[in-house]
Amino acid sequence: MQWKAFQRIKTAARFAMLIALCFAILPAHAERVRELASFAGVRDNQLVGYGLVVGLDGSGDQTTQAPFTSQSLTNMLSQLGVTVPPGTNLQLRNVAAVMVTADLPPFSRPGQRLDIVVSSIANASSLRGGTLLMTPLKGADGDTYAIAQGNMLVGGAGAQAGGSSVQINQQASGRIPNGALC
Repeated sequence: MQWKAFQRIKTAARFAMLIALCFAILPAHAERVRELASFAGVRDNQLVGYGLVVGLDGSGDQTTQAPFTSQSLTNMLSQLGVTVPPGTNLQLRNVAAVMVTADLPPFSRPGQRLDIVVSSIANASSLRGGTLLMTPLKGADGDTYAIAQGNMLVGGAGAQAGGSSVQINQQASGRIPNGALC
């Protein structure tokens, strides 16, 4: 009788050891407290900036109707050391003035990348194929929190032939995944 009790205890001990080994082999997975809880007063911050998209295939702003696009390009060129003579009438069909927006998540760190949305503010018909030039993104307090730049991804499409045209979705706005650097 004692021998059977001893065998049962020995078997139970082996089983317990096997269960302990299973738990020891499983990888530990820890979650950050900020991912599990919400904190009062912690929220995303919206960022906004004004910039220029270049490299458009004739679908940019008509500068006679949107003179601020020419003014912005002239100012940018002067910062890069290029002088545009006063009174020059720039006809820039490959440039568009845009607003850039992004959400800055709480607890973000310098060097973190953000997705951005770029939208035409003048009369550009499409931003497809364009490149956003370096644009500072500012918060509500006026401080710069990120710099945006990159190639546009436009989800819309359009075609025209024989006097007819068709358009799917919006072509005057687009996204740049990981297009801003904090």
